[in-house]
Amino acid sequence: MATDLGELLVPYMPTIRVPRTGDRVFKSECAFSYDSPESEGGLYVCMNTFLGFGREHVERHYHKTGQSVYMHLKRHVKEVRRVTRLFSNLELNRDFNGVDYEYEDEAKLVIFPDHFEIPLPNIEELPALVSEIVTIACDAVLNASSPYKKQEADSWEEEIQVSKHARSLRQQENGVRIPPSGWKCAKCEMRENLWLNLTDGSVLCGKWFFDGSGGNGHALEHYKETNFPLAVKLDTITPDGADIYSFDEEEAVLDPHISEHLLHFGIDMLQMQRVYNDVQPCVSDWEVIQESSLKLKPVYGSGYTGIKNLANSCYLSTTMQVLFSIPEFQRAAKLGHGLLSGQYSKPPMKSELIEQVMKEEYKQQQRGISPKMFKALVSKGHPEFSSDRQQDAHEFFLHLINLVERNSSGSENPGDVFRFLVEERVQCCQTQKVRYTQRIDYLMQLPVPLEAASNREELIAYESKRKEAEENMRPPPEPVRARIPFTACLQAFTEPENVPDFWSSALQAKSAGVKTSRFASFPEYMVMQIKKFTFGVDWVPKKLDVSVDVPDFLDLNRLRATGLQTGEAELPDLTPPIVIPEDTRAPEIDESSVMQLAEMGFPLEACRKAVYYTGNMGAEMAFNWIIAHMEDPSFPTISALDNQPPEESISILTSMGFPRHHTIQALKATNNNLERALDWIFTHPDCEDESEAMSDTAETEPNNNSFSNANAHSDSSLSPDQDLSSPRVRDGPGRYELFAFISHMGSSTMSGHYVCHIKKEGRWLIYNDHKVCLSERPPKDLGYMYFYRRLSSC
Repeated sequence: MATDLGELLVPYMPTIRVPRTGDRVFKSECAFSYDSPESEGGLYVCMNTFLGFGREHVERHYHKTGQSVYMHLKRHVKEVRRVTRLFSNLELNRDFNGVDYEYEDEAKLVIFPDHFEIPLPNIEELPALVSEIVTIACDAVLNASSPYKKQEADSWEEEIQVSKHARSLRQQENGVRIPPSGWKCAKCEMRENLWLNLTDGSVLCGKWFFDGSGGNGHALEHYKETNFPLAVKLDTITPDGADIYSFDEEEAVLDPHISEHLLHFGIDMLQMQRVYNDVQPCVSDWEVIQESSLKLKPVYGSGYTGIKNLANSCYLSTTMQVLFSIPEFQRAAKLGHGLLSGQYSKPPMKSELIEQVMKEEYKQQQRGISPKMFKALVSKGHPEFSSDRQQDAHEFFLHLINLVERNSSGSENPGDVFRFLVEERVQCCQTQKVRYTQRIDYLMQLPVPLEAASNREELIAYESKRKEAEENMRPPPEPVRARIPFTACLQAFTEPENVPDFWSSALQAKSAGVKTSRFASFPEYMVMQIKKFTFGVDWVPKKLDVSVDVPDFLDLNRLRATGLQTGEAELPDLTPPIVIPEDTRAPEIDESSVMQLAEMGFPLEACRKAVYYTGNMGAEMAFNWIIAHMEDPSFPTISALDNQPPEESISILTSMGFPRHHTIQALKATNNNLERALDWIFTHPDCEDESEAMSDTAETEPNNNSFSNANAHSDSSLSPDQDLSSPRVRDGPGRYELFAFISHMGSSTMSGHYVCHIKKEGRWLIYNDHKVCLSERPPKDLGYMYFYRRLSSC
């Protein structure tokens, strides 16, 4: 029989490949679903492309590509009695409930369409011509490392080296002290992506990142002027270290003396370490938020699928659970199917059968889907989200919105349900003249005014007892949580704020200014973040232990923007002059700024003109120039030819069995990045059935929304008329109902744990990693991010 099967393999030998360096072998997860070797049907790995497919999808791949040889992987899980095992050739693990179990893997080759099977241990019985090649290929597939290893190795945490400047860095004695908040670039108004130069203490903005955040490159300019080589990113300083960049070495680096270098500017990392470790989260927080003291009833089926924790990935899991409870996001193929199909959330067998089955073989219960491929896709190239460290769910939400924005060219953007306009009114205190501008945002951040606590007397008494216990070296009293009225948070949100270094166009000079913000539009879904995380005056990171009586129903209509009022005088529409250094030579064009703009979809010629006419002042300045000149008759346009992907990239993807029109669409949606295009194909399988003509037409049309600001916190001014009439702004009444919230347990966003509560079918549920249960007491007052949907009957 082996000889007969060997003869069957001979015609397919040219299609059986040995994985080469750089090939990724997807042997743990289906490309189109969350089937794995542990699934009932196992996993089929194509011996040519090394893509994995569940039983439901392997037939489709065979029919589309003609590839007939697959490796079928099946993993059996057996319970291990809790006794000492001296000898075992099987992999031993322990599940979340403390049960020991072991894996036993089974592998065979399958020839389609007749499903002829060749068990791999018998491969040597095949004819010599076949056996040697097939054995090498099969061993290489079975021994291939995870396709996500490269992603993990790309994180800064594993690759960065000690800077050659760390030991010899000389710091200036200039008396500079850096406060724990309120930073801004010394050369512009940027308040994000700020870098502290470790030589002179200058705080300057960085350059634009791929996700749309960033600045005007003033930190790099400062290095070119001074040759001061090292800078640290201000919002990354934690007791464990910080993100440090060497302009001279042009890469992220380590600084073994970073605590001393930061102390020079008043940032005491050793003090941060001591206090950070001493302040532990209240056990009650963990119990209340997870409802761990209650016996919660598990639920199964569509919409009730948990997500495995991939080592500190709960920030991702909770965010995605909430987003996929929103209809606009449920169209996404793979993750949506995994969470909503119910295929990976089935109730256990009847109790009387479980005992009988467990005697023979351990039947692993539902453990949720494993989002390895999704995490690799959304975090690729990001120094924080590509690591295994805990992250901020709020920052990940904004990162995901940016990523969806970039990959929604030619199609509807589901993130638009969060998109709204903020009207900012700035008034010059000296002339009383005003300016109204609008910016795009995706969530509202509510401050926490501790002075408004309703239990102030109790808090004062607790603080007195705590200090007394500390002085007498006694155990501290039971902590008291501040109770903050939601109305006080909303009031603090609407209060006018001072504008530092305000430049008055009426005076043509700096003056005092105040700014107020209102809603120019209300989104379909309002996301609200409670600003619980802050720094003390000693730079110690703190999480405010507060309870906020967040309402089930929210009415924001009174915060609707009104625009210019009768009797108000507008500030002249002038900006500070751009000073371009005099040079008799033709100015060089900053190609990095050109490429950043080109990646946003603008024609290359337009990008060069914008950078030239703004005097190489950075991508943001050039971006504003493009927006102001898009209607000019001479503005360059994007032709269909310019947008055609390289033929060699198309050939590589089509050789893997994907239709030509699908590969073209994937390349166009990912700026012709081959690896991202392959991931795009995995997550857009429904696009395969579209006609080539329809696909090409949709993708070659210019993106009229390319002016849209990808950074949710940018201060770029936008045209009110243009934005309000845009279909991407779904304005309506500002009345909402709470349907989900994400809670954080721990003392820092870089540690602890996230869970989320979602209201479905009139009942609250708790999603805690792989576990999904009915919630008995949803702790709505302890949440971190709240999600509201617009009321239909307004």
